[in-house]
Amino acid sequence: MTSERFTSATTEVIEHGGTRLVRVTPAHDGERRDWFRLNTGALRAAMYEHGAVMVKGGFLAEQAELALLAAEIGGETLEYNERSTPRSRVTGNVYTSTEYPADQTISQHNEAAYANSWPHNVFFYCALAARSGGETPVADSAAVLDRLPVALVERFAAHGVLYTRTYRQGMGLSWQEGFQTEDKGEVESYCADHDIATDWDGDVLRTRQRRAALIVHPVTGKRVWFNQAHLFHVNALPEDLREGLLELCGPDGLPRNAYYGDGTPITADEHAVITAAYEEATLAEEWATGDLMMVDNILTTHGRRPFTGERKVLVAMTRRTS
Repeated sequence: MTSERFTSATTEVIEHGGTRLVRVTPAHDGERRDWFRLNTGALRAAMYEHGAVMVKGGFLAEQAELALLAAEIGGETLEYNERSTPRSRVTGNVYTSTEYPADQTISQHNEAAYANSWPHNVFFYCALAARSGGETPVADSAAVLDRLPVALVERFAAHGVLYTRTYRQGMGLSWQEGFQTEDKGEVESYCADHDIATDWDGDVLRTRQRRAALIVHPVTGKRVWFNQAHLFHVNALPEDLREGLLELCGPDGLPRNAYYGDGTPITADEHAVITAAYEEATLAEEWATGDLMMVDNILTTHGRRPFTGERKVLVAMTRRTS
């Protein structure tokens, strides 16, 4: 049992590889919004203690309530800026989850860890569960850190991560989609304000940004592995696609890549070690239509497993205001 006390609900803690998820099943004996209001404090505390909470039982009316509940529990809802994957706005600050083909896996990651500002919480609402698969797995960021070699961690702690991106039409996201504007001046202003170096070649934009690889949670004080080096790295691509892009663009012209913060390449072996650490800590709970999962984005990573049939998972991101 989790140490939090939920009103009118049963709880169960699921564990795997150092990752924990609290599964909460409310009793169907009252107004659903009232239940969330009564349990807002317990939901926040459960995220701080365990990192991830799944509320079962069809308690939301899809996007109409997701943004409101996310704001009540997590704080200010955020726009999806500085995009790295395709997704669509549903309403307000509610978006579809990443729109990758159903047969693809999305690796574990902390949302927007490549940026200098990121969501504190991410809320996922399963409007329609897939026929099979399609889980949104989670992994404890501290458990991932504990699995990494000390020398590797120390090197990343000293240098951070350098993220490089090349925005061009027809290969990954264009800069228009990534920055949600058609105005190069707005892109330049955004990048200057967010410590991103830019280089234009006609309508092709290359960016470079150095970020920390480890951070300390501002509330719990826990030190965690917090970056997307493994996800941006060229070895995250399937081998045939990787070889084709390298031949066409070279390592500096890829849609995205990652290095140590001093520009030194991250080796294939190091990438494999990091990827294995995520896999060992990953826990996946099946979705049912109507489920809501909320994660502390610093303490917990998320991803997506392949699926069959239709799947609709909506996302809202929030930042604490105090």
